[in-house]
Amino acid sequence: MALFLQAGQAQTRARRLVRTKEFWGESSGYDFTVDQGARIVRVQVKSTIFKEAAEGYSCTLKDSKGPYKKNSFDFVAAYVIPEDVWFILPEKKIRGMWSVGLYPKLESAKYREYQEAWHLLRGKDREVIARIEGCAEEELPA
Repeated sequence: MALFLQAGQAQTRARRLVRTKEFWGESSGYDFTVDQGARIVRVQVKSTIFKEAAEGYSCTLKDSKGPYKKNSFDFVAAYVIPEDVWFILPEKKIRGMWSVGLYPKLESAKYREYQEAWHLLRGKDREVIARIEGCAEEELPA
């Protein structure tokens, strides 16, 4: 239960950085869009608690049919729950992968430059994100 509460707190923190609009359903390969002014980017959200080696975490990058298809989204926003850290990963860097190893404490990590890289969602020459529209499903009471 504590992990779900922590994930909820992370979602609240991310919403403070950008405004969101929620969609309902699983009709696309992304969870929300970001209006950068000149273009709209699509973001798939993932999270992990799965340890990989001593310092890292493995984050799954697939849907029920396997790795995401090319052009399903523009970025993955991957949240490492135990470390309270986000990675904003460009689709072209992770295309076709089943999972990615994220190492928040390792300075020389492969994806270190994407750790808390919210500027990638803002776009060029923008200090704030104009608009985000998202997709969410709420669990219905039993």
